Amino acid sequence: MGDGLVDLRSDTVTRPTPEMRRAMADAEVGDDVYGEDPTVNRLQERFAERVGKAAALFVPSGTMGNQIALRLLTTPGTTVVAGRRQHVVAYENGAGARNAAVQFHPVDDTDGTIDPEAVSWALEAVAHHQPRPSLVCVENTHMAADGAPWPLPALQRLAAAGGGLPVHMDGARLFHAEAATGVTAADFASTATTVMCCLSKGLCAPVGSLLAGPADLIAEARGVRAALGGGMRQAGVIAAAGLVALERMTGRLGEDHARAARLAEAVAERWPDAGCDPRRVQTNIVTFTHPSPRRLLAHLEEHGVRAGTIAPGVVRLVTHHDVDDEGLERAVKALPAAP
Repeated sequence: MGDGLVDLRSDTVTRPTPEMRRAMADAEVGDDVYGEDPTVNRLQERFAERVGKAAALFVPSGTMGNQIALRLLTTPGTTVVAGRRQHVVAYENGAGARNAAVQFHPVDDTDGTIDPEAVSWALEAVAHHQPRPSLVCVENTHMAADGAPWPLPALQRLAAAGGGLPVHMDGARLFHAEAATGVTAADFASTATTVMCCLSKGLCAPVGSLLAGPADLIAEARGVRAALGGGMRQAGVIAAAGLVALERMTGRLGEDHARAARLAEAVAERWPDAGCDPRRVQTNIVTFTHPSPRRLLAHLEEHGVRAGTIAPGVVRLVTHHDVDDEGLERAVKALPAAP
């Protein structure tokens, strides 16, 4: 990193590549609120192609993409079946209740997946005076489960269990799932009505996410984006970096995954009982428990390494484009002496 620290807090700390900066400087632009920004339009079309959907919409953040999906696919007063540790449940400041007037039906997602029986139970519970589910949400990869990618058959079974319920895929790191499994983003997204992906998580774009789905829903999504304050004008300047992200950065994600596997081995060696199983780390995220995260993070920072937490007592390390082999080794060497 520019300040000399190895920053493992998140893959959102990546800086745009030189190619992205050139593309941003040279971007052809127009007013995107009028649908007239040619660079934004190209980005939307390219993403829709990559995930096998009819249309896509460029939005400022992944959270906004998720919230638009909730507004589009649910009815006020209904429930959304989702894993209790998913981003849309735990890390969006309770926005679902405010923006879509829904409540979550949180279920176990320890391994990053949702048991189809949990969806069946929620549907059956309607006959027992419990709220009606209107949507199932999945997260692929699942951040809190060490960035676990969903197995495609499990997604297919979950969609079938919904009996026609729409599915929204929070694919903030969808291309990490693609890189780790060999399953295409389009095949993963085929199990969902809508899919969101971040360009700023591991793909190095400075800002922006995309929401894709059926053409009529995405047309409606433009109005919801405006209602949430997400209308952007000459957004081609940032969309240009997103195009580079899709075209150049997805193919290198395996490098980050290999470095995360090395980190997981070092963590498991230092804290064998911290819940870090290197065999479970398939993408770029390592999580583990620690009795005093504050002390640990201070120790790491003293050794030139930044880390973060995702829950009380849970530490997270994330590899990305801006962490090279030298930076990785600095982090690994800091762990044996850590408290």
